[in-house]
Amino acid sequence: MSTVINLRITKWLKEKLEKYGIDIPNFIRRKLVEKVEKIEQEEIEKLLNELKEAFKGIDPYELSKLVDEERKER
Repeated sequence: MSTVINLRITKWLKEKLEKYGIDIPNFIRRKLVEKVEKIEQEEIEKLLNELKEAFKGIDPYELSKLVDEERKER
């Protein structure tokens, strides 16, 4: 499903975009997708840093031992 977004630009800008052969709708779609992907990537990096900080003091060997014990109980 899609939705319509109207964008008002100056006549000068529209003429320049057409002069250089820029497909305006596809260009805008691509830039919007790139922006959303960038924001999502930043959110993921922030969450990973928070997890890294939360698990900072945990010994990996001890953690793997706990996971193994939990699996054996199932």
